[in-house]
Amino acid sequence: MQASFFPAELKAIAAKVEDGERLSFEDGVSLFASADLIALGAMANRVRERMNGDFTFYNVNRHLNYTNVCVSDCAFCGFYRRVRHPEAYEWSVEECVEIAARAYQEGARELHIVGGLHPRLQFDYYTSLLSELKRHFPDMHLKAFTMVELDHLTRICRLSDEEVIQGLIAAGLDSCPGGGAEILGEPTRSKICAHKTSGERWLELSEKVHGQGLKTNATMLYGHIESIEDRVDHLLQLRTLQDKTKGFMCFIPLAFHPQGTDLAHLPGPSAIDSLKTIAVSRLLLDNVPHIKAYWVMLGKNIAQVALRFGADDLDGTINDGGTLMESYLAEGNENHLTKSGIEELIKGAGRIPIERDTLYNPIPLDRRLPPSKVISQPLPILN
Repeated sequence: MQASFFPAELKAIAAKVEDGERLSFEDGVSLFASADLIALGAMANRVRERMNGDFTFYNVNRHLNYTNVCVSDCAFCGFYRRVRHPEAYEWSVEECVEIAARAYQEGARELHIVGGLHPRLQFDYYTSLLSELKRHFPDMHLKAFTMVELDHLTRICRLSDEEVIQGLIAAGLDSCPGGGAEILGEPTRSKICAHKTSGERWLELSEKVHGQGLKTNATMLYGHIESIEDRVDHLLQLRTLQDKTKGFMCFIPLAFHPQGTDLAHLPGPSAIDSLKTIAVSRLLLDNVPHIKAYWVMLGKNIAQVALRFGADDLDGTINDGGTLMESYLAEGNENHLTKSGIEELIKGAGRIPIERDTLYNPIPLDRRLPPSKVISQPLPILN
C-alpha cells in the first residue's frame, strides 16, 4: 500500500497494517472516525487478501428457530413473544425434524438452531432435539444455542455450566452460533437488553465452550444507541478472548433493523456505516480467521461490496425455519439464495466462491449437491 494514498490521520495506522502490527483501541476509534471510506477499505482488503486471498466462503444451510417465546424483552428485538401472545409458537421435536428433513433434501448440511428464552422448556427438550436430529441426519452439522441460551438453561434447569455444555455435546451439539453478544460493554448493554446475559457472562461461557473443544462464532449488533468507543471495546474484548482460546471461527457484524422494536425511532445503520464496520472489524480482529458479510441483514448489494472491504464469507443459502429472520431482513431482501445465486454474487465481486462446511473446510466436488437439485416432496423419516 502506498503511504501517499492515505490521509494524514491514517498514515501511521496504514503503516502498522502493512507491517502486520496489532492495532490499539485508539487506532480503532480513529478508523471509525475517519471519513475516508476508500482508505479504510483498502487497508481491510489488504488484510483480507493476506489471510484468505481471493476466496469467499459460503455454505448450504438452514435456520431453525424452535420457539419465539422469550422471557427477555430486548429493546432491539422484534422477534420475541410472551407465552400467551397469539403469535407465540414452540415447535415439537418432531416438527423440527420434519423441517430439517426438507432442508436436508435440498442439500443443507448445517442447521443453525436458535430460539427465544422459553420459561417452560426443560433440558430434555434440547437434548432430545439434538439427538433426534443426529439420529435422522448423522452428517448434518448442528450449530445450536447461543451463549445466552446456554446461560438461560443453567438457570431454568438448575444445572451447572459444565452439565449444560457437556450434556448438549453428548446429545449431538457440534458448534455454537455467535448471537447474543450485542454490545458487550456497559452501560450500553443494559440499556438495550437489561434482562439478558451480561457481557462478562457471554465471554465466560464462550471460553468454557471453547474449552470443551467446540468452535463458535461471535457477533456485534451495531447501528443503534452504541458509540464508536462501544464498538471498539467490543471488538477488543473478543480479540482478547481469541488470543486465549482460538475458539472463534468467524465474526459477524449484525446491522440493527429498527422496525418492530422499541427502538423504531432510530434510523439504523447506513450503507457507509456497515462497510466501515466490516472494514474496522477486519483490521482489529487480527486473530479471527473470517469476517462475514451477512447478506440477509445487509442486503445482497452491500454484502457484495463488503467482499472488497474485509469480508470473506457471505454465510449460506439459508431458508428460514421460524420467524426470526423476518425481523432482520434487509429491505426488499428475501430469506433464501440458491447456490448459483450466491456464487454469482461472489464472482461479481471478483472473488472465487468456495462452498464450505461449518468449520470452513472446503466441500469436495464429489460431495456437493448440484445447484439445480431441489426436491419438493418431504423426505420420509425412518424410525
